Amino acid sequence: MRELHIRTRREVVRGTAMDDFTIYDLERRVDERANADPDVSYTRKLLDRGVAQCAKKLGEEAVELALASVIESRERLIDETADLLYHLLVVLKARDIKLSEVETVLGARASQTGLQEKSSRKGG
Repeated sequence: MRELHIRTRREVVRGTAMDDFTIYDLERRVDERANADPDVSYTRKLLDRGVAQCAKKLGEEAVELALASVIESRERLIDETADLLYHLLVVLKARDIKLSEVETVLGARASQTGLQEKSSRKGG
């Protein structure tokens, strides 16, 4: 299965480093930082505060992304997208869900159109 490549703002702007950085690299980084000392790891601090706090931060980032998509620059939108992806992976870590599990669901959904998939869910 093909991995989604996440590019940093620096890479997009300058076309430099981190050409091989993927969302799986970010997931591994979240896993590593989850085991670090909370005095040096923001990820660990978030996780120590519990799923609800991680989810709250994810929600804040989602709002920032939505606003950036309408009123901010392209670069700001890219930055906010990176923040949202990071916080999504923190929530998944807090719930002990691997990105590969989400990918499996996406793969299953890809066999239908978006409208078919949406109507097949409860409440359509």
